[in-house]
Amino acid sequence: MASKEPNYWLMKSEPDAYSISDLRNEAETIWDGIRNYQARNFMRSMKIGDKAFFYHSNCKPPGIVGLMEVIETKITDPTQFEKSSKYFDPKSLKDKPRWDCAKLKYLGQFKEKLTLEEIRKEFNSDELVLVRSGNRLSIIPVEANVAYRLFNLLGDAN
Repeated sequence: MASKEPNYWLMKSEPDAYSISDLRNEAETIWDGIRNYQARNFMRSMKIGDKAFFYHSNCKPPGIVGLMEVIETKITDPTQFEKSSKYFDPKSLKDKPRWDCAKLKYLGQFKEKLTLEEIRKEFNSDELVLVRSGNRLSIIPVEANVAYRLFNLLGDAN
């Protein structure tokens, strides 16, 4: 019998491109523009009800700022077909798209950002890929026991 427990993810976005405030204001969004096959495959394995930590990257300091929930999966990423988009992929065909996305909804923002430095003090690279040297994936799976420890460090999202 399949588990009804949600999977957990960490999803990165640069706050200048799309921030937790943007998501809060919109309530939900499609997570488009992923152009890494491993990250895309992680997104393809998401299921409705999964939870995702929203991580602000490429800022000072980077860290986890909020929580989202997957509300729709298997969406064809429309940006791959938009010639004016920086995510345009001329090799992607409408009848055989390369890139997918998921729709996520805002669940809350944590009172304090859990910084990468703080995360590195708590987790090793076997527990959380985020702390692995050279990791640049924008979507990372998070084991349930690690997610629970993150929740303990973060407190409630409001």
